[in-house]
Amino acid sequence: MTPPARTDRETIARADDHRALRIWLRLLTCTQLIEKRVRAGLREQFATTLPRFDLMAQLERHAEGLKMNELSRLLMVTGGNITAIVDQLEKEGLVERLDEPDDRRAFRIRLTRAGDKTFAEMARVHEEWVVELLSGLSRREQDELLKLLARLKSHAVEVES
Repeated sequence: MTPPARTDRETIARADDHRALRIWLRLLTCTQLIEKRVRAGLREQFATTLPRFDLMAQLERHAEGLKMNELSRLLMVTGGNITAIVDQLEKEGLVERLDEPDDRRAFRIRLTRAGDKTFAEMARVHEEWVVELLSGLSRREQDELLKLLARLKSHAVEVES
């Protein structure tokens, strides 16, 4: 018995589709496969979600904390989504709200010591997953892919402007 065909974004491409479309679908498929592994790992090993990890990653990069609207902009999600995640993380003692001296209506969100420690462990394991997923390429191939993607990104930004 043959296993069912795996369905991903790339399988919708036809051989006669434009090469650019096939490249786009392959990039999207690779991104989705990596993200699927990361989401599953975060859920299984840390009982957390990718949005929570991403929010903590932003806070880790900004030790002074971030306002809610800054978090929303950096994560490209609505303020309501941010509020729900911050509320959960605050209940768990991983983040804290700090008064914003220049604006009495606003506050900053910052990782607590426990949040720093928790995020550091998640980030270490997250990196291991990504390294493992990309280990099918040699160091030279990874360097070349990085260069090619940089050129693609630069051109896409140029075209968008």
